Amino acid sequence: MEPVPTKSATFSARISPVAGLDVLSRHEVARLRDAGAGGLHELLRRCALAVLTQGSGSDDARALLDRYPDFDIQILQQDRGVKLELNNAPAEAFVDGHLIHGVNELLFAVVRDIVYVSNQIEAGAFDLESSPGITHAVFEILRNARVLRPNTDPNLVVCWGGHSIGRNEYLYTKKVGYELGLRAYDICTGCGPGAMKGPMKGATIAHAKQRRHSNRYIGITEPGIIAAESPNPIVNNLVIMPDIEKRLEAFVRIGHAIIVFPGGVGTAEEILYLLGILLNPENALLPFPLVFTGPAESAAYFEQIDRFLRLSLGDDVARHYSIVVDDPAEVARQVRKGIERVRLFRLDNQDAFFFNWALHIEREFQVPFQPTHAAMRALNLHRDQPSHRLAADLRRAFSGIVAGNVKEEGMRAIEQHGPFEIHGDRDIMQALDALLASFVVQQRMKLPGSRYVPCYRVLTD
Repeated sequence: MEPVPTKSATFSARISPVAGLDVLSRHEVARLRDAGAGGLHELLRRCALAVLTQGSGSDDARALLDRYPDFDIQILQQDRGVKLELNNAPAEAFVDGHLIHGVNELLFAVVRDIVYVSNQIEAGAFDLESSPGITHAVFEILRNARVLRPNTDPNLVVCWGGHSIGRNEYLYTKKVGYELGLRAYDICTGCGPGAMKGPMKGATIAHAKQRRHSNRYIGITEPGIIAAESPNPIVNNLVIMPDIEKRLEAFVRIGHAIIVFPGGVGTAEEILYLLGILLNPENALLPFPLVFTGPAESAAYFEQIDRFLRLSLGDDVARHYSIVVDDPAEVARQVRKGIERVRLFRLDNQDAFFFNWALHIEREFQVPFQPTHAAMRALNLHRDQPSHRLAADLRRAFSGIVAGNVKEEGMRAIEQHGPFEIHGDRDIMQALDALLASFVVQQRMKLPGSRYVPCYRVLTD
């Protein structure tokens, strides 16, 4: 690899894989080079740029592309295998003219997932019209990415939370990650900064103290969000799922416990997704440890989340989670006890440790939601339905707001047609409006320093 400086802030280079992907077919290379409507080049370019700007402070996908308008990536098929040609790549990805080793790994993971998903969907390998077929697709993508580890006791903790959090909240996530690492737990997050980076960073120190090797720091993302939440440098297993629904299913299928730190709309979407599944009567007996936690100053945040969940879904929802404030060790102890229940349940039911097949997920939680203005207006946010069905549409409402905040297509739709309109029962809408307003005040919608313009309007019936 002999990179040549092009500008003060960019480099050009040809790189070989340090692990993983070795060869591609001519057809795959042609698709990755194709910049037309049916090609994969623009998708590859956007995902690769996010990887090359690890730790970016912006959560605006378009701003990232504007910073590096001349960036390009090409696949080179050579006698000895695949190379990537980077043109005008961010200089921050290089050290003394050489691409950072971890960035190299993640770049080739991007190519791997884009090619695999495209090939399998085109070949009809996934029956995306049925619920079992969608779960099969999630399993196959994870298996191809080699994140499913057999012959290992349950030890994977999924951590959710905001990428735009305060310094004290971030430091708290590190402390929780440290306590988890001391207990030999691996970490899985959405791969970005903030509450997604902190637990991994804390766990690395604890793993080193315990002289633990082969640690997993799994980051699961999707094309619509990766530019706004570029992978943090600790991620050593990156998986790009096709859409947010498959990303969420991947989390709950491979995780043995979930910890939720303070966050914004995306975190609320994740909470509603999981609770909607756990509220389904078919999952009534299935153990699934879920802990909400943060430092002392975040207590009011979780009180508000708890009030909103109880008001909209009923008090019974609270039996599915615990709230721990300012006690990282207690969080880890609760996770340890919960994962032991998971281990015994899986043994009794002959279910795999590496993939939660027993979890029943209805198709309405799996089908990609396209947050158009019409779709957002049509959401059923009323109590005259089972609570898990209401949770499904509340999750879609938050998903639409995420799209309007940070996804390129959603931002463009808001610019063209104005804010999304959300209708529902008066008290649910008032509580939802108050929750969203608190996210804005606490700067959980955008990174500090930017002015948030709401992409939604809450209306009562």
